[in-house]
Amino acid sequence: MRRTTIAALVLHALLCAAPAARAASDDELAQIRKQIEDLKATYERRIQALEDRLKQAESASKQASEAADKAEAAAQSAESAATKATGRPQAANAFNPAISLILQGQYGWVNPDPDTYRIQGFIPPSSDLAVGARGFNLGESELVITAGVDPYFTGRLVAALTPDNEAEVEEAFAQTTRLPYGFTLRAGRWRSAIGYQNEQHPHAWDFVDAPLPYQAFFGGSYLAQGIQARWVAPTDLYLELGFEGGQGLTFPGTQNNTSGFTANSFFAKIGGDIGVSYAWLAGLSQVRASPKDRTFDDIDSAGGLVTNSFSGDSTTTIADFVLKWAPNGNPAERNFKFQTEYFWRSEDGTATFDQFGTSNVVPGPLSAAYSSRQSGWYAQAVYQFVPRWRAGLRYDRLNSGAVTNQLASGLGLSAADFPLLASYNPSRIAAMVDFSPTEFSRLRFQAMKDDIADGVTGYQYWLQYIMSIGPHGAHQF
Repeated sequence: MRRTTIAALVLHALLCAAPAARAASDDELAQIRKQIEDLKATYERRIQALEDRLKQAESASKQASEAADKAEAAAQSAESAATKATGRPQAANAFNPAISLILQGQYGWVNPDPDTYRIQGFIPPSSDLAVGARGFNLGESELVITAGVDPYFTGRLVAALTPDNEAEVEEAFAQTTRLPYGFTLRAGRWRSAIGYQNEQHPHAWDFVDAPLPYQAFFGGSYLAQGIQARWVAPTDLYLELGFEGGQGLTFPGTQNNTSGFTANSFFAKIGGDIGVSYAWLAGLSQVRASPKDRTFDDIDSAGGLVTNSFSGDSTTTIADFVLKWAPNGNPAERNFKFQTEYFWRSEDGTATFDQFGTSNVVPGPLSAAYSSRQSGWYAQAVYQFVPRWRAGLRYDRLNSGAVTNQLASGLGLSAADFPLLASYNPSRIAAMVDFSPTEFSRLRFQAMKDDIADGVTGYQYWLQYIMSIGPHGAHQF
């Protein structure tokens, strides 16, 4: 068809040129014929070149399709062999888990000595409450390994590397991924979902240390070990309910060497958006534990170090609220977060004085009824005023409340034998500013004044760095 078109064009040119051709010389006619032949040859070469390119493209496409079919067949064969060998489908990242490392460190100027840090009016946890030693010291580094087990489960391990050159398993759990109706089950050990900040790891905190109520009521944070069930309602308004049951791994519980549940947690969270710039979340949760011989060190009236203990029931209730603001929902330039939590704890049981019989006042152990009703709260605000720069302020307060210790009213003991339980309302205020060059690094300065014991006012100044190496998931709301 292309050749017919060319012939028609040539015939048309000849007809148009006929009158002139009659008068033209033989040389002119020969020149015209030559031009026509050249024109035909040029079009023939171009058509041939296009046909050759078409054949090459068709051949390459066929080869690529055959190669893709072979690769798919090989992958299916390998997956089939793996399934036969293990009895389960292979996840895409079965041999490539996400591994990240969080590095933390700080320089601290602390007065008085952090080794004497005690919160008056409250039974202290067995763990160290102080943020860190004076001078340069390592914070808690974390090694995090996360991967899909198969289409039905994921696994996560968080190993905490302490400044004392010890490795601790902070989290190690398996969790379902495909349960219907918004349910999720978890088994192992994890940071409990009670409250708001408890579930966050230290590198995600807005301040160097945990708020004072977390230190007094949980020793910094509460770990759950056992099973967890969570349910998210299929509603526009976010609604989540959850239960945790198992061992009282950390304060205020103890490991009682029993097959039953020694600690249970319940939590409910509700939240939503206000327009496009605001979001909020509120929660109510409770921890019930049954500690047995939960020990703590104190000083008797003669100045001697004694070890006391508590056994009984402990119930801690937490109400939390968070409000976030970002212009048009974009936090990159500016954002603001307000966060507050209120704690209320009741304990009833038996207190034992001088459990190991070392006191020179009245050698123990001596036991009697003990009960307490105590509370505390904190509020903090953090504002990112320009990209990468934030400033924050936090105020903490505790109320030692009503403590009934029958040991101090008889059996030869006095209130002076329990200085940690003396009534007091500790408080603290902290201010910080931090700079994040990227999402993987943060530098922070924090200044804090505390009044946690009668007649003792403390000051703390901290320089901190936080570095994240490897893939790291987004933090929770």
